[in-house]
Amino acid sequence: MTILGSKRGLFGVVLFLGLLAMTSRSITDPDLWWHLRTGQWAVENGRVPHTDPFSFTRGGSPWVSHEWLSEIIFFELWKRGGPGALIAFSAVITTAGFLLLYWRCPGRPQWAAALTALGATASALSWGARPQMFTFTLASLLLWLLERGEKHSRIVLLVPPLFLLWLNLHAGFALALALLLLYGLGLALECVSGSEPWEKSGPTIARVFAVTLACFALVPLNPSGAQLYRYPLETLFSGGMRDVIMEWFSPNFHQWLMVPLLLVFLILIVAMARSRPRVKGRTLLPLLFTAGAALDAVRHIPIFILLAIPVVAAALAPTSEAPLLMRRRPVSRSAAAIINGAALILLSAFAVGRWIELARQQPVQEAAHFPRAAVAFLQSHEEGERLFAYYDWGGYAIWELYPRYRVFADGRADLYGDELLRECSQTVPQIRAGWEQVLQSWDVQTVMIPPSTALAQALMIHGGWSQAYRDQQAAIFVRVRAKPDKAEVIEDGSRAKKCILVHPDSAKLMITHWNGSSVAGVEWVGPRR
Repeated sequence: MTILGSKRGLFGVVLFLGLLAMTSRSITDPDLWWHLRTGQWAVENGRVPHTDPFSFTRGGSPWVSHEWLSEIIFFELWKRGGPGALIAFSAVITTAGFLLLYWRCPGRPQWAAALTALGATASALSWGARPQMFTFTLASLLLWLLERGEKHSRIVLLVPPLFLLWLNLHAGFALALALLLLYGLGLALECVSGSEPWEKSGPTIARVFAVTLACFALVPLNPSGAQLYRYPLETLFSGGMRDVIMEWFSPNFHQWLMVPLLLVFLILIVAMARSRPRVKGRTLLPLLFTAGAALDAVRHIPIFILLAIPVVAAALAPTSEAPLLMRRRPVSRSAAAIINGAALILLSAFAVGRWIELARQQPVQEAAHFPRAAVAFLQSHEEGERLFAYYDWGGYAIWELYPRYRVFADGRADLYGDELLRECSQTVPQIRAGWEQVLQSWDVQTVMIPPSTALAQALMIHGGWSQAYRDQQAAIFVRVRAKPDKAEVIEDGSRAKKCILVHPDSAKLMITHWNGSSVAGVEWVGPRR
């Protein structure tokens, strides 16, 4: 029987096409731009960057480019197909993860499709062209392999190659180790509780832990080597990220966007309460872990959905399989084929049409979310290269202005550290205590920020800064560099004459002349910027 010949297969195709349209998004993620530039840098230089090439605050400092393979893929797609190719590719990757979720849901296909759509809606905040979506789909594939491995033991041998790909795409590979460990511990818990005999589950437990150890041993097989052992933990416990980056905030159930997630939690609680038999340990431990993670940070919601939706579907399965009270008149096979075919054609056309429309509207969306006109001004003017850009614009500045300009900070929060991250996102834009010292100590030469910010208002009346550009979206300020206010010539008894130019900022430039005709040397005395 073909896929379209079964009800589950038909619902799966309909769901796939529908989600292709749903998950297609304009490219507005602030981090995508520095991902693209990093991919371009790697392609042009033939290697992965190990030090930061884009900022002046961390330039030359060690940098773990853990998403290098994702970035190269994104850049090649952009280069060859423009934003439309990246939009379509991201939608396919995301939808593939949800389709695997659908196949893991027991019961009637219409219920499985409806629950999968609910789960997709609950995790909608994470959709988009982001390396993180690789983690979502690969986690979905891992869970599918583990469940199939219960009947076909050799299928778990596919996990290590999958893990090797994963750890070069995104640092979310650490999730695989956690899920494998919790799955194995859950199996052991079932045996200890007596719900499963050791003779039956013992070999499976041994295989799962062996695969977990194999995956752990594979971690250094990436351009950053053994650094990836600690990198996910350092990122997870970064206080600066949790203070600044919204996807690291806990979900706010007062927002309507979180209503689908709240509904999933409520349905899950009811499903687990009435589930017979009880949820198995191999499912319960990963479920509790991901539920806690989802309540801790919005970015973890999609992984929780992968665990929660099958549990709900399993609880509904006995009810959904019961005979329906109302029966429809049977439809002939030829009529059904025509109706189904027409529906699939329309859904396919809708998905493709949405991709085309999103690609066509990308310049408009880009201009609405990022300072395109201000960036064009900087591209056409020779302003100071040390650029303090609004935090969400840092990545865009890297994509559009590198190498002419270097940024203060951008979305690579792990590179900058908590202190610099707070200075860029809070201290300076909100003109908190010490904001002038930050700009002065880093010798910031150009500032690009929204005109409504407190910093823009302060620089408007600050004698040391001049507004070079302004529109409704962005304002550009440049530092006023006063000319030297005093010069003196020193005769030291030799044939040389030394001219010392005293700058208002106390930087002294000493120029030595020989016979008053040629410069023999230049020496900075005092703090050089």
